[in-house]
Amino acid sequence: MKAVILAAGLGSRLGKSLPKCLNHIGSETILSRQMRFFHKHGIKQVIVVVGYKKDLVMEENPEALFKYNPFFSSTNTAKSLLLALENLDEDVIWVNGDVVFDIEVLQEVVCAEYSVAAVDTKKCGPEEIKYTADFQGNLLEISKHVQKPWGEAVGINKVLQKDLAEFRQALKICHNNDYFEKGMEIAINTGVIFKTLDISSHRCIEIDFPQDLIQAQSMFENMTQLESLPRIPYDIKQNKHLHFNADFDFAKKQVAAK
Repeated sequence: MKAVILAAGLGSRLGKSLPKCLNHIGSETILSRQMRFFHKHGIKQVIVVVGYKKDLVMEENPEALFKYNPFFSSTNTAKSLLLALENLDEDVIWVNGDVVFDIEVLQEVVCAEYSVAAVDTKKCGPEEIKYTADFQGNLLEISKHVQKPWGEAVGINKVLQKDLAEFRQALKICHNNDYFEKGMEIAINTGVIFKTLDISSHRCIEIDFPQDLIQAQSMFENMTQLESLPRIPYDIKQNKHLHFNADFDFAKKQVAAK
């Protein structure tokens, strides 16, 4: 399995000079956070599609594989994703480079047995990518213009190897200014099934506007510290977690004494 992060865009709505993926959430950038999550799930080969201020993005995570979209100012995510999918022949997870989410979201996408689109069953604004599905959970529509949406498609998706050729062909049909979701709709119309994966119980936010960034920083500012803490040892015999002091030594001694 490989991963793709789409980070070529200008991000003009955010009103900053940096690519959106380089904004900080806590002590790390959005891009570094996404890379860390992929690595934790054993996905070592991550392709980052770059464009706007590509050198800054490449310096942030030099261990990634990079694809440069030279037409980043005149194309959209459909063509950036198509560029990343060239010559791939395995399951692929792709995410927008401006999405901040709990690591559990990625875990559910990794474990899904289908091609999937992660969704949040919430009320949507006009700028959000919306979706509808049938009662088997199969994606029907996915765009900004869905009239009676079931919620938001959050920009975290997976395509299985068996569906990859059809999906790649659908992206080729897309116009330069199309989002990759247009390619998903075209693929659906040719028989590809994307299941909706409800991640509403987890936190996830796409950074489009300054207020989104403020909200994300508030939601996740302490999580990078918590995620880096060692897990609390669990004593199976006593059926309880061990307590630990600030430097964790006490808990380690208790475990060693068992």
